[in-house]
Amino acid sequence: MRSIAPVLASALYAIAAVASPAVAAENRFPQPLAEESLPSVAKLPATWPQSWVTIHDFHFGAILDGRVAVVDTADPVQPLKGLVRAAQFANLLIAKDKGELYTAETFYTRLTRGERTDAITIWDTATLQPKGEILLPGGKRQQSVTYPHLFQFSNGGKWALVANFTPAQSVTVVDLAARKVLNEIDLPGCSQIYPTGERGFTSLCADGSLFSVALDANGAAASSKSVVKVQDIDNQPLFSTPAMVGTTAWFVSFHGMVQGFDLSGTVAKPIPGTFSVGTAEGGAPEWRPGGWQVINSDASGKLYVLMSPYGKEGTHKDGGTEVWVVDPAKKARTLRIPLKGQTLAIAVTKESTPHLVAAQASGEIDIFDAATGAFVRSLGATVAANPILIQVP
Repeated sequence: MRSIAPVLASALYAIAAVASPAVAAENRFPQPLAEESLPSVAKLPATWPQSWVTIHDFHFGAILDGRVAVVDTADPVQPLKGLVRAAQFANLLIAKDKGELYTAETFYTRLTRGERTDAITIWDTATLQPKGEILLPGGKRQQSVTYPHLFQFSNGGKWALVANFTPAQSVTVVDLAARKVLNEIDLPGCSQIYPTGERGFTSLCADGSLFSVALDANGAAASSKSVVKVQDIDNQPLFSTPAMVGTTAWFVSFHGMVQGFDLSGTVAKPIPGTFSVGTAEGGAPEWRPGGWQVINSDASGKLYVLMSPYGKEGTHKDGGTEVWVVDPAKKARTLRIPLKGQTLAIAVTKESTPHLVAAQASGEIDIFDAATGAFVRSLGATVAANPILIQVP
C-alpha cells in the first residue's frame, strides 16, 4: 500500500504558503546583507605595540614581488597585521617618531627589463600606503640579498644613507625631510654602512681595515680615516651584520669570536679584547655561528648568537639550531636556547618581558622567552614565505 505521508506534507506546505505568503517568502529568500562600503581597509595604531616587528620576506619564488610583513609576535591567531611592498632586493628603515617607513627599491618599466628606476618610497605606518618617493639617480643602488646595513639613518634620522654597487662602491646621502639627494661618497673596496658619530658612517673593507667618513652639513665628506687590521679576513672573518648596543657595534666571526667597535665618534674605534661565544659538546664537527641575521641584542646589552653544531668551512649562512646568550661585560655565555628547527634570523623585542623571535628556513616564526629560553608560541608559516631579516621598531 502506497504511503500518503509525502502527499499530506506537500498539501500542508501549500496551505501554509497560501495562508501566510510573507512567511513563505522570508523562508525562501533570506534578508540581504547590509551594504559594505569599498574599499574597506583598517588602520594600524599610530604607535605600534612593543610586541610588533617587521619581517622581511625575500620571496625567493618571485623576487620582484618582495614584501615586508608587519607582525604581532604576541598574537597567535592573526599575527600578520599588514604588508608593505618592497620591490627588487629592497631594504627597509622604520621612523617611529615620524610615523613613516622607508623602502629603498628598484623598478623596471617592463617589470624584468626596460628603463630602471631606483627610489626611496615613503610609507605611512598607520595605513601602510605610499605617501611619496625620492628618486635615486644613476641606477646604482646595490641589489643583493637583504642586509640591514645597506640602508641606514644618519644625522639624527634626518638623512638616509644608501649603498651603491655598479660594481664600483659608493654611498648616496639623502635628505629625507627635503625629499632630495644631497651627495654621493665614493667607497672603493669597502662595503656596508654603520652610522658613526653625529653625521657619518663606517664601512668594513676587503683588506681587513675599516673606513670612517664624517659628513658636513651638506652631506659631503668632511673627513675620512682608515683603521687597519681590525679583522683577520683569512682566519676570523666577521659577519657583516652586527648587534647594536647603543653606539657599540658587536660583530661575531665565522668561528665565534666577538669583536666590538665604538661608533660614537667620527672614527670607529675597535674595543680592546675579543672573546669567544664559547664551546660545547655535541658539535658535528663543531659549534659555529651560522645564519643570515646571526647576532642580535636586548635592551640590557646581552648578545644573542645563532649557533649550529654542523659548523665547518662554508656553513656560515646555513642557519642554526640554538641561540647562545652572551654577556659582553663578563665575556661569558649565560644561556643556551634550543630552537625548533633550522633558523636563519633572530631578533629580540623591546617588551617589558623581552621575547626572542626566530625565523626558520621553512618560514615558521617561533617566539621564546628571552630571559629563560622557554618556548612561548609558534606563529606558523603564515606571515612570510622566506623570512630573512627581522627588524624591531
